[in-house]
Amino acid sequence: MKALVTGSGGLIGSDCARLLCAQGWTVVGVDNNMRERFFGSGGSTQGVVEELLATATGYHHVSVDIRDRGRVHDLFREHRPRLIIHTAAQPSHDKAASIPALDFEVNALGTLNLLLAAREFCAESPFCFTSTNKVYGDRPNTLPLVELEKRYDYAGGRDGIDEDMSVDQCLHSLFGASKLAADVLCQEFARYFQMPVGVFRGGCLTGPQHAAVELHGYLTYIVKCAVQGIEYVVHGYKGKQVRDQIHSYDVARLFLEFYAAPKCGEVYNLGGGRANSISILETIDALRQMGYRLQYRLSETHRVGDHICYISDLTRLRRDFPNWQLTYDLRRIMEEIVQQQERRLAATR
Repeated sequence: MKALVTGSGGLIGSDCARLLCAQGWTVVGVDNNMRERFFGSGGSTQGVVEELLATATGYHHVSVDIRDRGRVHDLFREHRPRLIIHTAAQPSHDKAASIPALDFEVNALGTLNLLLAAREFCAESPFCFTSTNKVYGDRPNTLPLVELEKRYDYAGGRDGIDEDMSVDQCLHSLFGASKLAADVLCQEFARYFQMPVGVFRGGCLTGPQHAAVELHGYLTYIVKCAVQGIEYVVHGYKGKQVRDQIHSYDVARLFLEFYAAPKCGEVYNLGGGRANSISILETIDALRQMGYRLQYRLSETHRVGDHICYISDLTRLRRDFPNWQLTYDLRRIMEEIVQQQERRLAATR
C-alpha cells in the first residue's frame, strides 16, 4: 500500500513516515525544506529527510512545493495513494505576521491543491489534515480562569477545550487565520463531496526530532535552551501559561486509526490532555529536577492572540478511536527530548 505524507521532513510527517514504513507501506514523502526559508538553518529538515532515505525501507522523497497545483496534480495522478497525511505548513504563530502572503499560500492554497488532487485521483482514500488549536483564536482566553502558584487553570472544574469552542469574533493571528481557512476547506470537501477527510486541531505536538526554534516548537526549544545554556525569554502571563503536550509518535498512531475507521469531515482536538499539561514555570521546575537550570527572563509583553491556558478535551477522539491511547506521558516526552539535545550538543564538541 502507498501513502503520501506532506511535510515528511517535519516532526509529525517524519514520524508518520517511519511508522508507515515499519508497517510495510510505501511512503511518498513530500518536503521542499521551506522551513529553512522560514526559520533559517536551525529549522532545516534536510537532515531528517536524509535519515529517512537511509533508514526507512519503502520511503521515497520528492521535493514538491504544495503551492504548485500542476505538480501536486501530477504527483497524485502518478501515485494515487491509499492514505494522505498532510502536515506541511508554515507553522509559526509569530512568523506569519511578517510573511502573510506566503503563510496563506502555503497553509490555505497548498491545502486546497491537495484536496483538489485527492478528489480527482483518490477520493476514497482517507485524508488526515494537521490543523491547529489556533483556529480558535484567543477565544479560549474568555473562559473563566483561576491563577495558581505556577499555572493558570480553568475555573469551575472544566477539563479542557472541546470542539464546540467558537472560531468566530476573536483574534487569531494570521497563522490561525490561514490554518482556519484550510481547516474549513477540509471540512467542506469532506461533507460536500463525501470524502473521508479528518481535521485534527493540534495543540503542542512535540518530540525529539523537532527542529525547534524560538518562534516554533515550545517544549523542544526550551529544553534546547536549558541543555545548551541559551537564555530563554518568557513572553507574558508570568510564565503561567499552560499547554498540553503530545508526542509525535502518538499522533502518527492516531492517523493510522483514522485510516482504519475514517470519518467524513469530523473535527478533533488533538493534544496530550490534562495529564500531559504543563506551564512554562512548571517546565522550568521539571528541567531543574533533571539537572538543568534554565537561564530565563520574563517579558511582560505576551504574544498576540496567544492562549493563556489551553488543554485539549480528548473525549471525541477517544469515542471515535477507542483503540488509541497515549503511550508517552509528560515525563517520558521530556526525558527523550533532553537525551536527544544532549547527544546533539556532544556531537558539536
